[in-house]
Amino acid sequence: MTIHAAIRHKTTYRYDQPVVMEPHLFRLRPAVHSRTPIEAYSFRITPEKHFINWQQDPFGNFIARVVFPEPVKQLSVDVSVIADMTVINPFDFFVEEYAESFPFRYETGLRQQLAPYLDIVEAGPLLKSWLQQVDLSPGNTVDFLVGLNQQLQQDIDYNVRMEPGVQTCEQTLEHAIGSCRDSAWLLVQILRHLGLAARFVSGYLVQLTPDQKSLDGPSGPEQDFTDLHAWTEVYVPGAGWIGLDPTSGLFAGEGHIPLACTPEPASAAAVSGSYTGDARVEFEFDNSVTRIHEDPRVTRPYSEDMWQTILALGKQIDVQLQADDVRLTMGGEPTFVSIDDMALTIWTQLNGPSQLMANRNANVQTCCCAGSGNALRREGCCTMARASGTRANHCHAGPGAVSGAMTVNLSGMTAHYSPIPVNRMNLQLSMPDSLPRSCPSISASGRNL
Repeated sequence: MTIHAAIRHKTTYRYDQPVVMEPHLFRLRPAVHSRTPIEAYSFRITPEKHFINWQQDPFGNFIARVVFPEPVKQLSVDVSVIADMTVINPFDFFVEEYAESFPFRYETGLRQQLAPYLDIVEAGPLLKSWLQQVDLSPGNTVDFLVGLNQQLQQDIDYNVRMEPGVQTCEQTLEHAIGSCRDSAWLLVQILRHLGLAARFVSGYLVQLTPDQKSLDGPSGPEQDFTDLHAWTEVYVPGAGWIGLDPTSGLFAGEGHIPLACTPEPASAAAVSGSYTGDARVEFEFDNSVTRIHEDPRVTRPYSEDMWQTILALGKQIDVQLQADDVRLTMGGEPTFVSIDDMALTIWTQLNGPSQLMANRNANVQTCCCAGSGNALRREGCCTMARASGTRANHCHAGPGAVSGAMTVNLSGMTAHYSPIPVNRMNLQLSMPDSLPRSCPSISASGRNL
């Protein structure tokens, strides 16, 4: 079960007069180690007169080097990516035995290979102060990384910063706010101070709206979204490079598509280059994501068109059933299970005379009460539940044959019930959307139960 998403990223530079372009480097192709499968990719440049050479930098990232032989008034870069958004478990990895507990030290040969990613270039007082608060007592390495990433996310607020470049760690900590690239670079330096190899990552972030709202916690974006993003990767022996996103406090998943991973931010920039000429420039960019294929899944088994067809058919059947005077009843005890506080007596003890059990915080209200007089001599139960936006009452009396017609009144609403030769009385009637905060009164006229 998967979703194929088409990412479109277009950037345009317009100059008010022709300029001479120096060779440009574009790092806009998904990296080879992307865990998100890439189904298709295209990269288009205008003006048409240009020379392009694909190469890899010293860190294995794809780079398009583009040369423009003539002056230009407009430069446009159009990237399309089709990604298979199969759900990825970010914790699906193994850790070498010697690295399972942090702190640990890389083996000698591995440490030499990771040397560029262990280089500490910032050590200001605010950074050192932040590091002193880190708990370095021995513990599980993965748990340590989870806690470190979440702590930084809580300490640094996020903002969209259009200025070029990356803030220093001191600036980010002093203001306690930064863009994604600022937080990513801060986390890189924190990890290196702790003896862990880390690198800066530039890539695409894709966030799709969930099929269902979360029961506990944020539900994600209200609409599908993509943009350029930055995060951090840390090297853990046995697991390799693991993505940490300090902007969200989460590990990188299927929505994180890396484009360039380098020891420092400048060499991971999406576009780098310059031009010669005295011209004013206008800059435009657009990022969009479109679902081009969706497999049926438990949370969304039908497309919207299919679902509307099913609903229309259901309405036709309802009309036919009413025209033919077909009536449906349901016997047996209805069972409701709460998603919260399942051990409360409201869900475990639904008996006893004159008991009132109402869960005012759930979508289900249940009340059980004993009848009095000749109208209801046996214990009965009335359950109110919300279904498809309509509240309905399902009422039944205790054992005893029902004979003769009867009228049941719930909170001033009267419904006529025809006799049925069963040992349980079942009644369904529509209620207003707003339910009473207490159990409705139940009265009946007709033959005794």
